[in-house]
Amino acid sequence: MTLASSPDRVHVRAPGKINVFFEVGDVQDDGYHDVASVYQAVSAYEDVYATHADGFTISVDGVVDVSGVPVDDRNLAIRAARLLAQEIGYPGGVHLEIHKAVPVAGGMGGGSADAAAALVACDALWDGGVTPARMQQLATRLGADVPFALMGGTAVGTGRGDQLSPALARGRLDWVIATTRVGLSTPDVYRELDRLRERSAPDIAPPRGVPDVDPAVLQALRTGDASAVAAAVRNDLQDAAFALRPELAALRDLGCDNGALTGLVSGSGPTVAFLATDATAALDLRVTLAAAGFDALTVHGPVPGARVVG
Repeated sequence: MTLASSPDRVHVRAPGKINVFFEVGDVQDDGYHDVASVYQAVSAYEDVYATHADGFTISVDGVVDVSGVPVDDRNLAIRAARLLAQEIGYPGGVHLEIHKAVPVAGGMGGGSADAAAALVACDALWDGGVTPARMQQLATRLGADVPFALMGGTAVGTGRGDQLSPALARGRLDWVIATTRVGLSTPDVYRELDRLRERSAPDIAPPRGVPDVDPAVLQALRTGDASAVAAAVRNDLQDAAFALRPELAALRDLGCDNGALTGLVSGSGPTVAFLATDATAALDLRVTLAAAGFDALTVHGPVPGARVVG
């Protein structure tokens, strides 16, 4: 395909994610932590439209509050487009229209989904021909959650969360996502985790070693049994998020008292994800949480990663 015959506008949809399991290792010399995570892509989507342009520009709207989303080179989607242009030697630019439905700064990877969608959209728009393996490598350079937004489904992430292996997950899990209007800084949550661990550790403590995924959560996902999944989920960042924002613990308790099988902070928060027995129970819980003043939506997983639409 030549540039003259390439599409004028490409639409790509990419999912947000929930961390079904999240174990955090000790802080490393560079200040980062190794993690072991189980991601599940869920049906809260980011829609990115790419059109030809001389430079690199972006516009953002959505059904969630987008007032804090940058519309310059700080936006990860613009950085993704520039990276792909550099990779394939493309001399032009792109305009990206982003329509957001994943809560912003909520620990659900919305910005990473935008970046993954931008990579796929620009590759199609510019006829880049980048292989899936190379696309994953480029995604890794943009951030730990971007490779999973490309992959979708359910996956185990290790290292910084970007070393991915697909995980078998049967059936459908129904979730209710509840968000609050005040965000949480990811670095602050990790610092609070380190502080809590240092305060609670004995004088001489054995090393925790390399973080790993509990086999129980993988077995539960293979069975597709929501109750078994609920019994196995865990997030090491949750106590730190609760310490910084005690109202999140109250939100978790409210959901669990009203029919959720379990509730946990997704990623570093402040989103709380509730696992329901089925779609009907999820809708009932959403109504309850909305009546209590929370922004809530129902989603299901797993769903595919970033894909061209149409």
